[in-house]
Amino acid sequence: MSALLACLLTNPTILAIGAGLVGALGWGFHQRLAGARAERNKQAEAEAVARNIADQVDNDIGALPAEAVRKELKSWARD
Repeated sequence: MSALLACLLTNPTILAIGAGLVGALGWGFHQRLAGARAERNKQAEAEAVARNIADQVDNDIGALPAEAVRKELKSWARD
């Protein structure tokens, strides 16, 4: 058993194949994390844009007189 293990650990071809496999797995894991990070950033950007639009709407509504706001809201309410 130890002779087989010694043969495998001293063979440069087998070591190169093993190192290639470990490197490929590490690169794949890194790419997976990078994709998840990019998706989180994209969602955060979309949420920031939506929040900005919501803030603008709130500011526009706050600038209207109360009677105009009631009139606008009545057009959106179900009867």
